[in-house]
Amino acid sequence: MLAIAAAVAFGLALLLDFANADLGDAFTNTTLMTLGLFLLALHFAGVGTRGRSHR
Repeated sequence: MLAIAAAVAFGLALLLDFANADLGDAFTNTTLMTLGLFLLALHFAGVGTRGRSHR
């Protein structure tokens, strides 16, 4: 789930870069790229994944 959110953040950053859009100081391309990398790091660390129960 976190990898999908990261893909959305990267896609939004790419679209904003292509359109040269400005959403203010809060949402810049760098902010969205950092958010995407943070979400990928959480995904790779195993946060948000379900553990398997061994019976």
